[in-house]
Amino acid sequence: MFVRAVEELDDTDRDIKTPNWRSKRLVLAKEGVGFSVHETTLYAGTVNDFWYANHIEAVFVVEGEGELLDKETGTTYQLKPGSLYLLDKHDHHQLRPRTDMRTVCVFNPPVTGREVHDENGVYPLISEEPEMEETSA
Repeated sequence: MFVRAVEELDDTDRDIKTPNWRSKRLVLAKEGVGFSVHETTLYAGTVNDFWYANHIEAVFVVEGEGELLDKETGTTYQLKPGSLYLLDKHDHHQLRPRTDMRTVCVFNPPVTGREVHDENGVYPLISEEPEMEETSA
């Protein structure tokens, strides 16, 4: 068991900052639990194209409002606190936050924290062995 506060991740290697968003990685592949959990804030007025070809992602909106565009169907969804979307078919999508939008994201398979979005918004699939905790006899 472990307990980790999001503030503990500020300015560490688990705190990823881009011009469009900031993501704090609370649980990563090295924890060995089969998923990763991130708190991600998308900045107001940005346009974010993503396509997780190698991952399933669930996103829960905690704060803020915006739009989610399904790039394959053209359907637009309004997002607000309490909304959840699931990218269960590796959906090409675009996020357009109207206000800063704070989300909690879960990825399967888990990300390692070293992934970088490519020109298509895809994270590469990087595997990592879990860190083993030392035990005493």
